[in-house]
Amino acid sequence: MPGGYRRERGVKQTVQAQEPLAQRINPAARLGVPSSPPLAGRVVAIVHPAWHSCGSHQVFVSQARAYRSLGAKVISVAIADMPGSVDGSRASKAYLAATGDLDVGARIFAGMPLRKTFNGGFLRAGKQWMHGNHAAIRIEIARLATIPDVLASAPRVDLIHCNHFFCMPVAARLRERHDCPIVLDTHDLQARQYVLRNHAGWALPPVARYEDMLAIELEAMRRADILVHLNDEEAATFQKLVPDRRHALLYPTVNAMPAGPGGDAPIIVASANYANLLGLVWFLKEVLPLAPGVPIRILGNIDRQIKWGAPALYKAHSGLFRGRVEVEELHDAYRNAAAVLLPATAGHGISIKTIEALSSGAPLIATPLAFRGLGINAACLPNVTVAEGAAGFAAALGRAHATRHLPGASRELAATRRIYQQRFAFDAYRSSLWPIVQKVLETWPGINCAGGPP
Repeated sequence: MPGGYRRERGVKQTVQAQEPLAQRINPAARLGVPSSPPLAGRVVAIVHPAWHSCGSHQVFVSQARAYRSLGAKVISVAIADMPGSVDGSRASKAYLAATGDLDVGARIFAGMPLRKTFNGGFLRAGKQWMHGNHAAIRIEIARLATIPDVLASAPRVDLIHCNHFFCMPVAARLRERHDCPIVLDTHDLQARQYVLRNHAGWALPPVARYEDMLAIELEAMRRADILVHLNDEEAATFQKLVPDRRHALLYPTVNAMPAGPGGDAPIIVASANYANLLGLVWFLKEVLPLAPGVPIRILGNIDRQIKWGAPALYKAHSGLFRGRVEVEELHDAYRNAAAVLLPATAGHGISIKTIEALSSGAPLIATPLAFRGLGINAACLPNVTVAEGAAGFAAALGRAHATRHLPGASRELAATRRIYQQRFAFDAYRSSLWPIVQKVLETWPGINCAGGPP
């Protein structure tokens, strides 16, 4: 009918309206990828924190897949963020067991040995950490990480794709050995995240200032050849903060969730981080009591964070938590979800779980903050309800529960699913990544980016 057509046309215009900023920051993003693998014979080392069961890990998985599709051999270099977590340790074995979806040619685990805790630099950083300076301690742990011999003896690395500023000490050491460029994925402005963490965590006074942590972050970044940003807000911020570096906007991609028929229970999917803790505490305390009788399922290792940060609340609602789930169970949860809930109340940077939810085509009930950095006017999408406060969120939840068995629009054709395909699907990511890589290789002395070794 005409009204439905106008809404669909509005969705298309919303997506198109997002494109100019991306093109201005990364004008080559629409050039596409050559039909033959342009990185055949090349070796790419992806340096990243040794994290799993979170949105960042999904970004690392997508990076590896994209570089493989471009013909490169990919090496994963996972950097532990706790002293004593070294190659062969219990932590390394647990990490490798939990990240079987990271499909690469070789996997390296690097970390700081316990014996280096007496290092003067670490002791100074440890003192700063007690005052809440997370930037200082993280970058020092990476600086003191021992890189296994297997990577040190690698015959050649042509490109380093580093994730997070605090992994740059390892990336810089690899560049010294292999004389190759570094692409740095910034993953938001981390100093803001650290300030948020300090608001509710413990720290000795005087608590570390945002400006001091930001200075450490920016200094590490300047060693990269190009800075890649996950959202438009982040890109604009870093362009001002680091004007002497090249910048590119590269929206992340995650594997699409299946569209399904829906079911009785709305779901929340969340990993264990502080921003998710705040959002879930708000939902359980402020929203859920206003929607009695609505069954909720909470998936992901956020249960650990709630147990630690809000034990009484966890005890009262323990039956809602499913914990970390395998991929198939996660797919089933999205297929059979009456709605996907995104109760974001804090945090910076793009939300990977929001992108994942968009891909499912399910009805979404979300706070405005859930769509931060995406450049999407979510309120105009037919299968999205944006709720400002607890009462509005609870009312939307009640309506979704009351109408859960009524016929609905096809989730396969949902507006959110189309937005995912156009902006966040793998092909879009790969097509935008290649021009960035091509440019940085072309401008690096002695590297021929035509596809094979120089």
